[in-house]
Amino acid sequence: MLYYIYIGNDHTIINHLSKVTDGMFMAVPSCNKATKVIDGIRERYNTSILYEQNNAEEDCRNISFLHKRFPRVYIILITKLLQDRDRRLYLQAGVNNTLPPEANESSIRQMTRFLKTRKESKLQEFSLYHRKSLNEFRLPLWKRLFDIFFAAGVLIALSPLLIATVIAIRMESRGRIIYKSQRVGSNYRIFNFLKFRSMYANADKHLKELNSLNQYKMEEEAADEKPDIRFEDLVGSEEEEATLLISDDFVISEEDFLKKKSQEKQNAFVKIENDPRVTRVGRFIRKYSIDELPQLINVLNGDMSIVGNRPLPLYEAELLTSDDYVERFMAPSGLTGLWQVEKRGGAGKMSAEERKQLDIKYARNFSFWMDMKILLRTATAFVQKENV
Repeated sequence: MLYYIYIGNDHTIINHLSKVTDGMFMAVPSCNKATKVIDGIRERYNTSILYEQNNAEEDCRNISFLHKRFPRVYIILITKLLQDRDRRLYLQAGVNNTLPPEANESSIRQMTRFLKTRKESKLQEFSLYHRKSLNEFRLPLWKRLFDIFFAAGVLIALSPLLIATVIAIRMESRGRIIYKSQRVGSNYRIFNFLKFRSMYANADKHLKELNSLNQYKMEEEAADEKPDIRFEDLVGSEEEEATLLISDDFVISEEDFLKKKSQEKQNAFVKIENDPRVTRVGRFIRKYSIDELPQLINVLNGDMSIVGNRPLPLYEAELLTSDDYVERFMAPSGLTGLWQVEKRGGAGKMSAEERKQLDIKYARNFSFWMDMKILLRTATAFVQKENV
């Protein structure tokens, strides 16, 4: 899912680009308001800024600020004609590309393909860089054999449930049955993480039905002052996957974000109940964790283990690259793990730091008997009481 944040006031250009761009399009009138929107987007490589050209000196000052604040965001200058004397100024400020206001769908599709290729390249760059700095973790033979037999056995035993789920998803809505997202597992290796799809195929369009994300309402309600919340201050968590999501990406309304941030110093994300994009089947399979069952295929492929540390989205993994937390990735990534069974269903009572320390504890001490204890505790905590 791509995000386009348009900065400017030309409603003719806004209306045109909102129709031809393929993704979530939002328009704000100022750089500071765009900053607040981007602070709520968790997947920065999916985000592009469309900056409407005005005064070169002021533009470059704003673009330089955005580029330093969000180095992973792709910045596109919307301009009819760029003078040679200004070209270098915009390039030095951080502009990555230019686009005419009347850009057609073909141009946008070409840019979209480039942005997707760029994202894949950045992900691989991230993975390779951190893997080179580690002594590679190797899964013990006993654990790999257990994973294969256990995953194959569960898939066979639950095949009627899996078939019924596939049929139910297909009957209720169009779209792919299996949804893939990229996760970071052992040794910072990135792989396709599998789930049953629980949202409508055009889930992104339903976002516009939510007032907090309406592009024009956002213009009216956003405050003018410089934001004091930085993405680097945030720590994502497993339970957040049940909140407002597009794939693994997340956009939160500014009002709710600031309110929650003032109440809680960690994990400042708001749960939005009754998300209209979640299907009826999706609510059921989420509640009983049936949507997680395709990850048994990940286990057979060797991407994951049955028991281990939960593989993380890139935005979370990037926050855990320091020496204090790198040990977390020197262990199997798994379907269930130590912190999940400590307080499953009430994980909000456990701080982010506690979860990290439990992951590190597992990395240091995992064994066959420890895995068996975690599996037994998972079985008793499998059905979540909370309707997410």
